[in-house]
Amino acid sequence: MITNINQLDLDKKYSYADYLSWMFQEKLELIKGKIFKMSPAPSRYHQQVSSNLHGIMWNTFKK
Repeated sequence: MITNINQLDLDKKYSYADYLSWMFQEKLELIKGKIFKMSPAPSRYHQQVSSNLHGIMWNTFKK
């Protein structure tokens, strides 16, 4: 049983069935059989700043 990401060969291709059998907390993506570590979600502050900038740019370019 795979319980740690270090037990995986990152150069190998894996199936979705393999992915479902892994038992660890780390977030991963399986794309075309390759493993990719997921980056953490942006912080709440980062999302707020990004949203404010998007609003300013939207209003500017909309005109």
